[in-house]
Amino acid sequence: MEPEAREPDMSGRPRLVIISPCRNEQMFASTTIKSVLAQTFRPHKWLIVDDGSSDATPAILRDFAKKDEMIRIVRRDDRGHRQVGPGVVDAFYAGYDRIVGEEWDYVCKLDLDLELPPRYFETLIERMEQEPRLGTCSGWPHARRADKVLVPEHGSEEISAGMTKLYRRRCFEDIGGLVRGVMWDGIDCHRCRMMGWVAKSWNDSSDLKFVHLRQMGSSEGSILRGRARHGRGQRFMGTGLIYLLASAANQARQRPYLIGSLAMVWGYLAAMVKRQKRLDDPEFIKFLRRFQCHCLLRGKRWAIKRVSEERKLVGISIASSRTQQEPSPELNGQVNEHER
Repeated sequence: MEPEAREPDMSGRPRLVIISPCRNEQMFASTTIKSVLAQTFRPHKWLIVDDGSSDATPAILRDFAKKDEMIRIVRRDDRGHRQVGPGVVDAFYAGYDRIVGEEWDYVCKLDLDLELPPRYFETLIERMEQEPRLGTCSGWPHARRADKVLVPEHGSEEISAGMTKLYRRRCFEDIGGLVRGVMWDGIDCHRCRMMGWVAKSWNDSSDLKFVHLRQMGSSEGSILRGRARHGRGQRFMGTGLIYLLASAANQARQRPYLIGSLAMVWGYLAAMVKRQKRLDDPEFIKFLRRFQCHCLLRGKRWAIKRVSEERKLVGISIASSRTQQEPSPELNGQVNEHER
């Protein structure tokens, strides 16, 4: 894939824009903001989208924005509840719309319940600059135990972590932006591979081990509810039942043991029985099912290597023929209306 032509900023470094959707993050917002302000690679702009917070979050954001002009606050009306999935993407686009037409090279969707190592963005962008096919990437989320030891959370190295997704601009535009539905943070990485890009997360450096201050999957108040949502999202994305069962069996080793996997299967089956709307993209679902079949038969590493080799030429063709255009937030109308 050919390197992108770009106009760097006055420092000669690529421009990074961070967009942070948030709602009622008074417990964690200050920690996240301080860790971003301490980065060795300073963002060009940071748009924090307050999605109708009813706690002290707005006051915290205003205080930091007064101290650093890099931070811009976007305020949305309170919908009355946290809406994981489409609500997060809606809030992201409330920030993204503010940079349409501007010069930038990388955009990061960053949650406001994280603590990042000082060289986090510097390390990721160094790797992105060294590998032109890297379309989206992240470090690895960790939980901090009472004794301060960091314990890695469950994740997949072929998917950038949903709470901190760094995208190359051309990749973000090629995949059409983010789907406004559950599993948006899995669909984007599969679309990357489909379009010839590479998605990656790393846990090989202390600079990429970030702390997830909220327990993974608990943003709706319950881990089991989060697992059920994941199963529902897999159904929406187009995952087959056999692959879902295999995935649930693999996650049975993660807390909450077994019951979390059962909740995931229940969410998938409930969505199937209710005939909830699915992603309307036959080509994508065909690609996804083939990839998942290879994962089951030969293992995920083999499947990733194969699709990377197959799609390399596709990526070159697309990169050379596609003109720069702003991604559609509606992703050609592919919206999960049930989850809206």
